[in-house]
Amino acid sequence: MINVLNVAEKPSVAKSVATILSRNQQHGMRVRDGRSRYNKIFEFNYVINGQPCHMLMTSVTGHLMELDFEDRFRKWHSCDPADLYHAPVRKYVPEDKIDIKRTLEEEARRCQWLILWLDCDREGENIAFEVMDVCGAANHNLTIWRARFSALIDREIHEAAQNLISPNQCFSDAVDARQEIDLRIGASFTRFQTMLLRDKFVIDSAQDDRNLVLSYGPCQFPTLGFIVERYWEIQSHEPEEFWTINCSHKSDEGIANFSWMRGHLFDYTSAVILYEMCVQEPTATVMKVHQQEKRKYPPHPLSTIELEKRASRYFRMSSELTMKVAEDLYQAGFISYPRTETDGFSSRTDLHTIVREQQEHPVWGSYAQRLLDPGTELWRNPGSGGHDDKAHPPIHPTKFSAGESAWSLDHHRVYELVVRHFLACVSQPAIGAETIVEIDIAGEQFSASGRVILVKNYLDVYRFESWGSSMIPTYVQGQRFLPTTLALDSGVTRPPPLLSEADLLSCMDKAGIGTDATMHDHIKKLLDRFYATKDTNTRFSPTNLGEALVMGYDDMGYELWKPNLRSMMEFDMKQVSMGCKRKAEVLDTCLQQMKACFLDARVNKVKLLEAMAIFFGRSDRYGGNDHHVAAEIVRPCGLCQESNMVLRRSRCRNAIWLPGPVLEATVSTNICNCCTPGPVYLIQFKFRQLEIPPGFNVNHLGCIGGCDETLRQLIEICGTGSRVQGNKVPSQNCAVARGGSLVIERSCSIYICRSFNSKVTMFGIKKLFPWHRL
Repeated sequence: MINVLNVAEKPSVAKSVATILSRNQQHGMRVRDGRSRYNKIFEFNYVINGQPCHMLMTSVTGHLMELDFEDRFRKWHSCDPADLYHAPVRKYVPEDKIDIKRTLEEEARRCQWLILWLDCDREGENIAFEVMDVCGAANHNLTIWRARFSALIDREIHEAAQNLISPNQCFSDAVDARQEIDLRIGASFTRFQTMLLRDKFVIDSAQDDRNLVLSYGPCQFPTLGFIVERYWEIQSHEPEEFWTINCSHKSDEGIANFSWMRGHLFDYTSAVILYEMCVQEPTATVMKVHQQEKRKYPPHPLSTIELEKRASRYFRMSSELTMKVAEDLYQAGFISYPRTETDGFSSRTDLHTIVREQQEHPVWGSYAQRLLDPGTELWRNPGSGGHDDKAHPPIHPTKFSAGESAWSLDHHRVYELVVRHFLACVSQPAIGAETIVEIDIAGEQFSASGRVILVKNYLDVYRFESWGSSMIPTYVQGQRFLPTTLALDSGVTRPPPLLSEADLLSCMDKAGIGTDATMHDHIKKLLDRFYATKDTNTRFSPTNLGEALVMGYDDMGYELWKPNLRSMMEFDMKQVSMGCKRKAEVLDTCLQQMKACFLDARVNKVKLLEAMAIFFGRSDRYGGNDHHVAAEIVRPCGLCQESNMVLRRSRCRNAIWLPGPVLEATVSTNICNCCTPGPVYLIQFKFRQLEIPPGFNVNHLGCIGGCDETLRQLIEICGTGSRVQGNKVPSQNCAVARGGSLVIERSCSIYICRSFNSKVTMFGIKKLFPWHRL
């Protein structure tokens, strides 16, 4: 009989696997203590491919080893932070896991085989190689196997035991590369910005700012960048009034609300002229009646990111809590492995059996029965979102439960979501009949639509989604009628909302920031470090500290807070996991690139100091010279009456928008005699010759206090840079002066003539004709 050491990732998983494999044995299973009292050893007999085995099942608790610098580089002042990009590192077993290590060594010495039951993702593979290193050092003759499974249920565990494979070195190398990259980048930037900023400012988020750590993480900062960027977008938004024509028609069959097919106009005069034309000839003619069948398709099978997003959207659960609850359900055998990128089932998966197990549920059991009845024609083989991590199937239920007594409300919610989502994705889409009616009033087109749901199908079980019905009267082409109402309504443009947790996860997923198993950790770190806050609607705002740090790096001109660099790193690490690139090659490229960024950031550290000075007061502990971070003061802020407005190339909360054609702007020593509160310093502007109307000078000494007629006219004619997206110019060309900042954007208003047939770019023409700016 062969002695086999089995190692799982957690004590609970070890117990579950041992219980399944030892079931129905005559003498049962023996349990004894190891060196660590939390990591028991389970002993039982089992047969693997005809070979009798004496199984010893134990566990680790996550990573057995840690990666860190050698001792002489670990103290913050022991070396230049730039040295951390090439300082020697080592992997070692920390003191709190020495007992686990001793257990593995002792048990390995009396075994012939080692079977690794670690979680079947990259991280689990890396832990497997850590266990191999410890056990292999104690017994060089071990035969090593890997068990691959996706759920802690009998079928999966027995199948894994009978189909052992070799460990995947590439998966482990990818994690080693990520760990080393994150350690070196994180440590260097964290030491740099903490030592630079902590003692110079009074940071209100810190209870003890002497021990404050201003951490930097290669995934953490791009995640913060998404939050800050959306916040800046909201702050820079200028509400703008628009006008639209709305029309309704009421008959015996109901009421139809027609929308203007132009949408809305920003030019009031143009809107009034078109409205008056409609009022003078109000008879509506039905131009088109289009009827079609519409289908609302069920969601793709459930991946980790979708689970987190939907739990946040439906239950307002944080991604961190969602993953904790999902892990509990997985370890108890109720759902499959919850860390997966796969959103399509393999043809080998027995989907009918999974549905069959849910037939007895008091709520959705009847729907499961309908699914399995061929006469209902409700079944549909699920689609795929096109993602497959080659390791795990989508998240799905693995064991029936009507609700366990020990479950919290969150456990009930996540289990229900997983089950209903699975039942929905094997169901037919909802079917509706949609009617679109287009009418003409005095040459203006309007449309209305109505929908009737014919068959709900998957919507019967997926209570989280809806598809509303809206009835409209019957119309025929050529029909003429007088509208019941015809009104010119006004509205105001609104900024986008703050990012919700589901939005943030989508941004991270799209940009390749983090993995399905780590995204929730990066979000949690932002909250823990007080770089961002989350409100009751799960929407994120940056704190002053988070905004200041991003602003400082943005002012340097580097995209350290953007996702691009990390996306490339994640792509390279995926290439390592696939065997397309070597770990050493990726390490060398990434670290060389990031060291160059670090050295440049250090040269431009004044930008970080300037950004922090906008939000935080100076610390008494700092006795340095401040002249290098002093900005050019223009005037006291008219909004808060407390702070000064300065000319800088960054972003702040209060804004005064300048004309788009501004090329350069410099604060002068001249003071305006009119504007209060003063003093208000005049600014020397230089405009782009080709972008200003005739009669305006390229050079202008102007005031932003509100008295300058030239600036007012240029803003009216040329607009500002705030409303044109994706048309930004390099930061040396200034266009927008803001509170504590100077932001660079470029705008040239586009006007469209009264006929609405051709677009032209002109200056001053708005004074002569009713032009509409797009």
